Amino acid sequence: MKWYSLVKVDRLSSHEIVMYTQVLPDSPWFSGHFPGDPILPGIAQLEMALDGIKRLSKKNLKISGVRKIRFKQFIRPNNKIKVKVALRKGDVLSYSFRIMVDEEMACNGILTVEELEH
Repeated sequence: MKWYSLVKVDRLSSHEIVMYTQVLPDSPWFSGHFPGDPILPGIAQLEMALDGIKRLSKKNLKISGVRKIRFKQFIRPNNKIKVKVALRKGDVLSYSFRIMVDEEMACNGILTVEELEH
């Protein structure tokens, strides 16, 4: 079972996708992070971006590098989240991503990926 709810996916082009999601309060990511004031950890946000990249590329990938990551706003239980990923021009293994909450930037950056061996 996924730890977040995927509401809708829009493929904007062959190089760009947007996922609309929501993380429910009972997600294990909120357990202990932080009691009484839960926020979604950065690693979970990167996992959501990677899920978008996998949907876009239709490949089984893992993160091999991160660059220019900026965390700008907390993501809390039940927030409506928009995850936008796009293939970077000239690099088939590099994707930019933006995670928005209520149309405000929560996180953005660049993920480098590699295909998992079977």
